[in-house]
Amino acid sequence: MDQDRNEVYERIPWETLEDKKGDRQWLTYGVAGAVVLGALAYSYMSNRPVALPVAAMVEVSEVTAPSTPAAVDPVPVPAVSPTLSTTPVLTSEADLYAIHPERVADRVAAHAEWFVAEYLTVDGSEQGRETLASLMPVGVPLPVAPEGTLVFVEWVRTVSVEEIAPLTYRATVLARSLATLDDSGYERQAPLEVTVEISMTEESPQVLLPPEARPASSGPAHQPTLIAVPDDVGAAALEMTGGSEIVGGTPGEGGGWRVVLLAPGLDGVSRPVTVAVP
Repeated sequence: MDQDRNEVYERIPWETLEDKKGDRQWLTYGVAGAVVLGALAYSYMSNRPVALPVAAMVEVSEVTAPSTPAAVDPVPVPAVSPTLSTTPVLTSEADLYAIHPERVADRVAAHAEWFVAEYLTVDGSEQGRETLASLMPVGVPLPVAPEGTLVFVEWVRTVSVEEIAPLTYRATVLARSLATLDDSGYERQAPLEVTVEISMTEESPQVLLPPEARPASSGPAHQPTLIAVPDDVGAAALEMTGGSEIVGGTPGEGGGWRVVLLAPGLDGVSRPVTVAVP
């Protein structure tokens, strides 16, 4: 028995009696690391930087880490995103000027043509009067037509748009209408040149004043230089068109002729036309 007891105490496991400082050291590393990672995770999820707790920073600074081959780079903190403003944005004149000038001119032209068509039309309907009243400047009376008068617009076309003041434009529109006084038949009226001033400072175009209307002027006509064409060229032109009279012609740049002659249309009316003869 004594021999067995001596063998038991012959070797004492001293490693079991050593201080567990190493384990506590690694436990401290783990707690500090968990605090740091938790703070970084909260900062990332809330999209804003969060300062680390002072106690954790002190704990990390007090722990003496074992030497490592290379230092660990710090984890970058996400940047703070700017807060979006919910304040309504008001459109200013500068914003309107930022629009391409051709788009503004197109809108002015379209509004001017609409206004002129409603301004000249007299169909006796209440809807027509309400539409014109919505386009006419406030306080301006509507047109007054004699009993039985009907006017319908045949065509309108804007020929020019110019800016006369900031966001204020003058549009010139050509128009032609058909009118009847007693239901005996419509007659085509002389073309009109209608000038409309339109403001673009509001949400929609606005006519500023009643329009200026005057007979349209076509200006001087061009006088072409026509010469006599060879007989075979004239005969070919008459055969191609069924025409009745050769007026003249001009030699083509690449050969051949451009012949002017009277030729009947589908409605039976003979009109001057130009035909190319090779």
